[in-house]
Amino acid sequence: MKNLDKLRELNLKETKKKLKESVTDDILIIQTINHIEDLNKVINILSKDLREWYSYYNPEFSNDMQDHLSFIKAILDKKDKKSKDSVGADLSKNDLKPLVKLSEQINELFKLKEKQEDYIEVMMEKVCPNITAISGSLIGAKLIQHAGSLRNLMVMPSSTVQLLGAEEALFRHIKTGAKCPKYGVLHSHPLISKVKRTDVGKAARILASKISIASRVDYAKGKFIGDKLMKEIEEKFK
Repeated sequence: MKNLDKLRELNLKETKKKLKESVTDDILIIQTINHIEDLNKVINILSKDLREWYSYYNPEFSNDMQDHLSFIKAILDKKDKKSKDSVGADLSKNDLKPLVKLSEQINELFKLKEKQEDYIEVMMEKVCPNITAISGSLIGAKLIQHAGSLRNLMVMPSSTVQLLGAEEALFRHIKTGAKCPKYGVLHSHPLISKVKRTDVGKAARILASKISIASRVDYAKGKFIGDKLMKEIEEKFK
C-alpha cells in the first residue's frame, strides 16, 4: 500500500512538472494573437455602433473621418465641430454623454491592443528573431498561430506556409474549383504590396521559403541569419 501511495505521489509530481513545462513561449504568442484578434472584432463592432449613434447628431463629421481611432480621438478632444447647416439633430449635453462614455471605452480597448502588440514584438524578437526579421512580429505571430506551434511551422513545407491563413479560400478552390489563393497571412507583408501584380505569387513563394528556413533556425535556437535572408529576398526584386 505504501508503495502504491509513493507511486501515486511520484506520478502526480511528474504530471505537474509536465503541465508547467507545456506552457511554452509560442503558446503565449498564440494566446496573445488570439486576444488581439478578439479585440479587433470588439473594437470594430463598438466603433460601428458609435458611428451609427453619433450620425444622428453629426453625420457629416462621421462620414468625413473614416479611421475609427481618429474619429474617437476627435470626439474625446472635442474637435468634432458641428457645422451650422448640419442635418443632424440638436442633442443636449446629457444626450451626448453616453456617446462620449462609449468613445472612452473604445479608446481604452485601442490602448490595450497596442500594449498586446508591444508584448508580441518583444516575445517574437526573443523567441523567433529570424522569422521576425523577415515577416515582422505580427505576421510572424499569426503564422505560428495558424500552424499551431513553432515546431509545426518548422516542419511544414514552404508551400503550406505560403497559404497559412487562406484555409477557407483553399477549401473553396478544392470544393468548387474557385481561383486558388496565392497567399494567406502573407498578404499584409510590405513586399506583397510593393511588387508588380504579376510578381505577387513569386514574392509570396520566396517569402514562405525564407520563413521556413528562419523557423528551423529559430526552433533550433541557432544564430541570427534574418538580415541575410531578408537581403536575399530584396535582391530578387531589385
